[in-house]
Amino acid sequence: MAQQATPVRRVRLGKVVGPEPTAVSGVVLLLPGGDETSYRRPAPLLATSLVRALGRRLARAGRGEGLAVHAVHYRCRGWNGDEAALMRDALWAADEVVRLYGDVPVCLVGLDMGGRAALRAGGHEAVNSVLAIAPWLPDEDGAGSPEPVKQLAGRRVMIVHGTNDERTDPELSFRLAARAKKANREVCRFEVHSDRHRLHQHRDEVLALAEDFVMGALFGAVFSRPVVDAFAAPPPLGLRMPLASGFGKSLRR
Repeated sequence: MAQQATPVRRVRLGKVVGPEPTAVSGVVLLLPGGDETSYRRPAPLLATSLVRALGRRLARAGRGEGLAVHAVHYRCRGWNGDEAALMRDALWAADEVVRLYGDVPVCLVGLDMGGRAALRAGGHEAVNSVLAIAPWLPDEDGAGSPEPVKQLAGRRVMIVHGTNDERTDPELSFRLAARAKKANREVCRFEVHSDRHRLHQHRDEVLALAEDFVMGALFGAVFSRPVVDAFAAPPPLGLRMPLASGFGKSLRR
């Protein structure tokens, strides 16, 4: 069987963000963005300010619970069609977590094309939750089949998307969430009104929401009331939940 034209670079895990836990009881895998088609070397992993801020925020929040946060260094920056390179790299990373830490729950946290990778790789047996932020998704009106959602059954899934995102279409993430919700009630989606792809305008609220979700999904912390309501609300309400300005400043658990 002929080998695919992939680069010789290898996927790897970055070092633990922040102080390394004495005993690891949960893992976050950060999956950064990428391109639709490219075999070029990935951009510096933590160059994106949101990826860097997420890693630090989650590592700090989970320090007392034994959380290890690793960023995934892809082989290349492109999804590359049926090769689904970023999804394969995410699956490898989940396997590596099992090898390093044993039977601990994993949350995949993906941004942009990394959000697509997180959703696709969510069926890995070690993964119990997926957080996709401004995920890049293919147009469902195209010739290809729609993105699969069956692999998300049994996982907690949260999607966060700016309503003014001009790079990744928020309507596509809503459609995917609606299909996933039919098979898995543990799906919710938050809309960041007036914000764009990089979510600069409401960065603090997005980070607080991510922390709330990850701590609840991995360690059983009580979700904040907005997150509880988003999971419980029927479509479309729970899939168009507005992220309130100031979220995280006075969370009631």
